[in-house]
Amino acid sequence: MFWKPQVALLVSERTLLPVLMPLAPAATLARRFPTQLALVLKDHGVPSEFIAEEVWQMDKVQYAKTANRSVVGILNEFVKQAEFWLAAYAYEKGDDDDLLAISAKLAETPCSPLYKGPVSPDKALHELVKAGSQA
Repeated sequence: MFWKPQVALLVSERTLLPVLMPLAPAATLARRFPTQLALVLKDHGVPSEFIAEEVWQMDKVQYAKTANRSVVGILNEFVKQAEFWLAAYAYEKGDDDDLLAISAKLAETPCSPLYKGPVSPDKALHELVKAGSQA
């Protein structure tokens, strides 16, 4: 994404839950991601036990290229929508860097890979939490 400062957009392959966070310093992105994910999950009302388990499961990080073209398509769509929400928040609130609020708005987006089930990432997350599985 071409924001100043630069922002990273990460998406769960299973739920398509988006997480926006500052990219810099890029070398520490993997270490900082669990904390940002915890904030996003808390913002969605996820129980603290689930969040703690999810963060614990992220102890080891491995980067890999996705083979899932749907995820790439969703990332592209979320980038467009995030740019809209960035402008909207800047206009309405004078706050153009509320990445948590923009992540929450993106999570409400209907996504075609989820159409046979929960339809949007926020609903997919709540189904996952209700089932007791990890994202």
